Amino acid sequence: MIEWKLKLFEQLSTTELYQLLKLRVDVFVVEQNCPYPELDNNDDKPGVHHLLGYDGRTLVACARLLPKGITYQQVSIGRVATSHSRRGEGLGHLLIQTATEECQKLWPNEEIKIGAQFHLQDYYGRHGFIACSEEYLEDDIPHIDMKLKG
Repeated sequence: MIEWKLKLFEQLSTTELYQLLKLRVDVFVVEQNCPYPELDNNDDKPGVHHLLGYDGRTLVACARLLPKGITYQQVSIGRVATSHSRRGEGLGHLLIQTATEECQKLWPNEEIKIGAQFHLQDYYGRHGFIACSEEYLEDDIPHIDMKLKG
């Protein structure tokens, strides 16, 4: 059973912050072999929340929930990651479902926009996200913008 925590940056303990950054670097930089500025100055902006999914004391999933005006003119979900060791169990779907529910609680009736890796378009589509841009490269990885109506 996954225990979900939703915290502002300043509410994260040093252990939680370390686990969060390690999981994101392990997935986005190491696993995807993509050197890019993971620390992008958005984690600690006002209103940004971090969704942490724990199995016991181990962080196995995370996402960043951003209010309008930080990455898009809409509410956004980003830095969606699950531990490599937990893939194939449906954890990613649970993470997206929980992230969208938390966004709707924080910012009711607001559209949610994401920059999805292109190959995950159908995956996010299962959660109601619809493509709203052409394919583009971000850090040499094909992406597409998608929206979920509020």
